[in-house]
Amino acid sequence: MTEMISATVLLFLIMDPLGNLPIFMSVLKHLEPKRRRVVLIREMLIALALMLIFLFVGEHILAFLNLRTETVSISGGVILFLIALRMIFPAHGGNSGNDTAVGDEPFLVPLAIPLVAGPSILAALMLLSHQYPNQLGGLTLALVAAWGISVIILMQSNLFLRLLGDKGVSALERLMGLILVMLAIQMFLDGVRAYLAL
Repeated sequence: MTEMISATVLLFLIMDPLGNLPIFMSVLKHLEPKRRRVVLIREMLIALALMLIFLFVGEHILAFLNLRTETVSISGGVILFLIALRMIFPAHGGNSGNDTAVGDEPFLVPLAIPLVAGPSILAALMLLSHQYPNQLGGLTLALVAAWGISVIILMQSNLFLRLLGDKGVSALERLMGLILVMLAIQMFLDGVRAYLAL
């Protein structure tokens, strides 16, 4: 049960809905409010489908590539650490991934992929399915829970941005990044410990 709660928190932090709020708002701002809601739900469902595929097929992908759990755990920890650093120290003036022209409706890119179902969460799902092969039901619940919370936050994007403001969202994202740093280091140390125990 504790592992599943940790998995939910980890997946939620990697999805980073608060950090993605401004980008979602920017991409969808030219759409009618009703259409915006439909597009957001559609993109989130596409992302969920892709993440579920990686959760259930991830173990087979790792077996095909002949990767050991320790290797995946160490590399996963490094990747998550780099993601967390980007959350704590965001780059300024870069392209947010919003290549959608006014009047166009985003489909698949950039909202579903890579903002929600990006390489980092797909790698994390492969790692989790490898670490807990007998708990795929619990991992599915953890993924759906993290995804559901992300959907709620993104659906209430106007409210969150109004309540928190740009500085509030930025501060919250940095706090989430700090938590993700700790989770990443723990994952890295678990992999090193398992490797040294061989």
